[in-house]
Amino acid sequence: MDSARMLIVEDNADLCHTLAEVFRKSGHKVVTALNGAEAQRLLKTSAIDLVLLDLRLPDMLGIKVLEFAKEVDPEIMVIMMTAVANDPRPAVEAMKVGAFDYLTKPFELDEVKLVVAKALETAGLKREVSRLKQQQRGQFPETELFGDSAPMQEIKNLIKIVSDTPRTSVLIQGESGTGKELVAKTIHQWSARQDKPFVPINCGAIPENLLESELFGHEKGAFTDAKALKKGMFELADTGTVFLDEISSMRPALQPKLLRALETQIFRRIGGTADIQVDVRLVAATNRDLGEMVKLGEFREDLYYRLKVMVIVLPPLRERIEDVLPLAQLFIEKNNREFNKNITGIADDAEALLREYQWPGNVRELKNVIERGVILCQGNQLKPEHLPMELRDEKSRHAAVIAAPITATDDDASLSLEQMEKVHIQNVLNKFKGNKSRAAKALNISRSTLREKMRLYELAG
Repeated sequence: MDSARMLIVEDNADLCHTLAEVFRKSGHKVVTALNGAEAQRLLKTSAIDLVLLDLRLPDMLGIKVLEFAKEVDPEIMVIMMTAVANDPRPAVEAMKVGAFDYLTKPFELDEVKLVVAKALETAGLKREVSRLKQQQRGQFPETELFGDSAPMQEIKNLIKIVSDTPRTSVLIQGESGTGKELVAKTIHQWSARQDKPFVPINCGAIPENLLESELFGHEKGAFTDAKALKKGMFELADTGTVFLDEISSMRPALQPKLLRALETQIFRRIGGTADIQVDVRLVAATNRDLGEMVKLGEFREDLYYRLKVMVIVLPPLRERIEDVLPLAQLFIEKNNREFNKNITGIADDAEALLREYQWPGNVRELKNVIERGVILCQGNQLKPEHLPMELRDEKSRHAAVIAAPITATDDDASLSLEQMEKVHIQNVLNKFKGNKSRAAKALNISRSTLREKMRLYELAG
C-alpha cells in the first residue's frame, strides 16, 4: 500500500506530532488523537487503514481503543506502543485482541517505519488474496459480456469510457438477465478503483425499513434491534464502488438521502450526529423506465438526473442473436471444465433452435440452458434432446411466453411498455386462476419475480 490513512494515538503531544510528521512526509494521510475518546470518535467517522496506539492513555487503556477499532473494522491494522518493557502481559493481551505488532519505548523512528511498512504490506497481501479468491469463485466472469455484435461493441466502448472517469454516476438499464451487475463489476474492474471494494446491494431484496441502515449504517441503540454499531454499504465501499440494483424499488422517503450522499459524498448513520465523508462511485441498475416513473411521481426527478450522468442500455439477447452461438460455445467450455465433460460442439438442428428462440430470460437463461444441456449430454455434441422443451416447442420459439395473447386494439398503441406488461401478467394470472407457480412458469420468470411485479403493479392473484 503506497499511501495509507493512519491514526496516531499518543498522549505525549511532542511524540505524537513527531510521528505524524514522519509519516506525512512518507506520503500517508495522518490524523492524531491525544486520548482514547478522541481516537474512538475518529475511528467512527473516518476511514482508517492503520493505527499507532499507545497502551496507556489519560482516559482509558489502549486495549479498549483496540477493541473498539476491531469492532468498527475487523481488518484494521493496529500497532501498540508500550513503555512497560519488563511486563509482556499487556502486549500479549493486545496480540490476542488482534494487534498486528507492538513497539517498546523508547524506539528508533526507523524501527517504527519498518513495523508500519510490514503491517501495510500484510494488509495489501490480504486484499490481493481476497481479490484472487473472488475471481476464482467466479464473481467476475467475463463470458457474459462476450459478443462481437454491434450493440455489444458499443456497450464495451461505453464501459471503457466511463471507467476512466473517477466518480461519474452510471445508470444501467436493461431487462432481467442482460448482465447489469456484470457491467457494473466491469466498470469497477477497469477503473482506478479496481483494488478497492465493490459493494453490491439489491434494493428490491431488502425490506424498505432496513434499506437505509444497509446503505448508511446505524449507531448502537439507534433503534430497538441496533445492539451494536453497524457500518453501511457506503462506508464499507469507501474509495471503491457501490452498486445499487433495482434502484426503482427504493422508497421515495429514502431517495433525498441518497441524493445528498451522491452530491456531497457525506452522510450520517441512523442515530448518528457526525458527518461521515467517503469517496465512492455509484452505479445503479433498473429494468424499469425511471423517466416514466418520474412522470408518475414514483421517483424523484432530481435523483433521476443525478443518476443518469452516463446511461448504458443493455440490449436483450433477442436483439443480438448473432452472439447466441458464440456465447453458447463459451458456456459449454466453462461447463466442460466444471463437470469434466468433453463436448466439442452443437448439432446443426440444436443450433437452429438456439437461434430461433426469443430468450425472454436473456443471457442468464442461455447460461442455464447450456449448463443443463452439458449435464444431460453423454456424447461430444449438444443435441436438441439436451435442450429444454420450451426451445423445442415451435410456439415457444416464436413467442416468449406460453400464455393467452393480449388482444390488440386501437387503444393499445397509447399504452406504455410497462402498462402492456401489467395487462399481460394479469391475463396470465387469470388464465391460471391465480396459480402463481403455473403463471410464473408460463411467463418464464421465477415466483419471486412474479410476486415483485404483482406488488409493483398492484395486481390481484
